[in-house]
Amino acid sequence: MKRLAIYHFETLLWIARLGTFRAAAERLNTTQPAISARVREIEDQLGVDLFRREGRLMVLTARGRDLVREIEPLWVGFERVLTRASDFAGVAGVVRVGAGEIAAAGCLPGFVRDVERDLPGVVLEVELDLTARMVQQLMAGRNDLAFLAGPVAIPGIRTAAIGTVALVFAASATTARSLGAEPIPIWALPPSSPLHAVTHECLAIAKLAARAVATCDNVRTLIDIVLAGRGAAVMPETMVRAELAAGTLVEIAPRPQRQLQFEAAIREIERDPLVLELFRRASLLQVDP
Repeated sequence: MKRLAIYHFETLLWIARLGTFRAAAERLNTTQPAISARVREIEDQLGVDLFRREGRLMVLTARGRDLVREIEPLWVGFERVLTRASDFAGVAGVVRVGAGEIAAAGCLPGFVRDVERDLPGVVLEVELDLTARMVQQLMAGRNDLAFLAGPVAIPGIRTAAIGTVALVFAASATTARSLGAEPIPIWALPPSSPLHAVTHECLAIAKLAARAVATCDNVRTLIDIVLAGRGAAVMPETMVRAELAAGTLVEIAPRPQRQLQFEAAIREIERDPLVLELFRRASLLQVDP
């Protein structure tokens, strides 16, 4: 009978955390049949059933819960010993990072550069998304670390502030010259984004003649729409600094008092030494240095 190896226990822990064999396979960069085979090997070795199917989820049996409860601290301790022994120099693994476009344009390039320099065995998989979806991915264990527009006060999420970004209400030079002649299109990120609320606040203060607020879920595309003379929008100053300096974008109202706050975030229950080290590094960043 095949003896159990470390990867068997890692597989068991990730199925327990993510709820499906498929999610565990994606997290461990393998296939669903390979995950199923590992589970069968554990069950054959121990002579007990560890999971039962409930709809699309694989739910731990009572014996399975006991085993996970015993294994998890041992697994964390094992990883901690290895990483401390190497001072992280020889650590390897895949870490999944979620980031919004504003953070990606600000602090993320430096973060990636430093990780590649100091931890060459670590592979970062970066996914750009809106804050609401990134929180869901983080809570579900599909991402390990996230850079979020905050403040985020959600049970189960641990955060560290990494600075603020100023906002500008701007339009192209051509659009700015035509203000007052007729209502102009206004663009914003979707309602789930903090920028959406700031846009409505700016409209109320500026008292602009505006058409209905249109939405776009991509900041860079929204900026390009405004640059093309198709309206105005509230935008992060860091992403349009060059255009403002060149005069291709013009501020059409006083800058919003509210700034976007940004935070690095992990799950409160995170115990992986590598993820904790990357969170420590992320907490030292500034989104607009």
